[in-house]
Amino acid sequence: KMGNAESNAYRNHLSRFLPEEQSDIDGVFDTLSGSSGSAGAKNGKATKKTAYVQEPLPEQMTVRLYNGMKSIDLTGKSSGLSEQIAKEQFVIFMSNLLKGNADEKVTIIMRMISETEGPVKGKQIQEFTEDLITSVVHVLNYRKELRGWNLENTRDSASGVKALASQLLSELKLPDGTKPVGPQLTETNFDQSVIEDWVYRVPQISVFLSVVIRQGLQVLHSLPDQTKDILNLVPGCKGIKGRRLVSLFDIPSIIYINSHLPAELQHKWQLLFSSRLHGESFSQLCGHIVNKGPCIVILKDLDGYIFGGFASHSWEVKPQFQGDNRCFLFSVFPSLAVYTYTGYNDHYMYLNHGQQTMPNGLGMGGQHGYFGLWIDSDYGKGHSKAKPRCTTYNSPQLSAKEDFTLDAMEVWAVGDVPESAGTKGKKSILDVDPQAQALLEMAGKSRQSEGLREPLEEDEDED
Repeated sequence: KMGNAESNAYRNHLSRFLPEEQSDIDGVFDTLSGSSGSAGAKNGKATKKTAYVQEPLPEQMTVRLYNGMKSIDLTGKSSGLSEQIAKEQFVIFMSNLLKGNADEKVTIIMRMISETEGPVKGKQIQEFTEDLITSVVHVLNYRKELRGWNLENTRDSASGVKALASQLLSELKLPDGTKPVGPQLTETNFDQSVIEDWVYRVPQISVFLSVVIRQGLQVLHSLPDQTKDILNLVPGCKGIKGRRLVSLFDIPSIIYINSHLPAELQHKWQLLFSSRLHGESFSQLCGHIVNKGPCIVILKDLDGYIFGGFASHSWEVKPQFQGDNRCFLFSVFPSLAVYTYTGYNDHYMYLNHGQQTMPNGLGMGGQHGYFGLWIDSDYGKGHSKAKPRCTTYNSPQLSAKEDFTLDAMEVWAVGDVPESAGTKGKKSILDVDPQAQALLEMAGKSRQSEGLREPLEEDEDED
């Protein structure tokens, strides 16, 4: 009877997968188990060689996945003594983590966090979360799924992994609603119901697990993806290739910031301006970012703090505030966080240049002279004022010092750059103003600026 009930459960789990998904899972199981009928740990060394050439997943994650599979209790089977993973355990593991709800995932996640039963310490959850994020970056890089980004053209991911892990851990709530922080967090015990609530409220955990399993074990990765959330996990990257530029972003922060953008803008980022490429000039900045659609501005101050904002509309040079409530400010280093609008005022974004009476510069949130984020038109100076918080976005001071000196700045267009922007980019002042051209030619300065035109990189193919 036991055996029968168990195979019933097994059949129910199997039925969650389409026929072609089932054969995919069978294939992966056979590969992992060296076709011996069970994925072994005893002959693990031999198995590993066949299944993981050059290790698509870091070893800690392989061990965690193994512990998760082992933890599945096959009622009526004495699987406790065996080190082998049974086919049923493998299928139920896949079914719960790829198709299950928070309740179904949590028992396995608990075992992936700690091999022993019972509550887990904050420190163990932190280690699990850091391993998970590290594995996502590792496997996407290994499978060449970073869509034009790579580990060479972005900041080192190690600090990004820690920053994203603490951002996700800041959502852990005890049953009484309190959120332990800092050293208190690492020593606190969390029971299964708290972890279940966390997995339910923090979608990244499930998405990351899904990526690690699909891409790491190559399960269901070739089939059209039913989970849209993985699709734009990392946006396609344009405009950085071959430029020997290292972005101020790291892979974990790109994933996190991208997830806060409106869904229709998450598929592509295109570099519009970089102070390292285009020089440290406010008019250069304006020339590259005006009328280019929604953008992300990111900067680094001389103290190494990295922060920025998302502008939901094309930047326009005018003495009024612009944008809407989809704009937000963010911090990337030393901590990773997004600050969204409060409803207090509509001072979302501001860009002005060459005016006598109004402040000249680029600002987001707060008010004149007291912005959440401000870059002065006297390029290189800026401020982030928030005593105690920015009125528009509820953000704290983002820079190390209230008045900061700019070290580097980038602006990325997100989503598809508007049609008009493409043609504008191709024209220089000479195309627009024949008088200017005639004057230059009279002065013997034939069209020098031809060479200054930006190459349009729309057609570069993604790796």
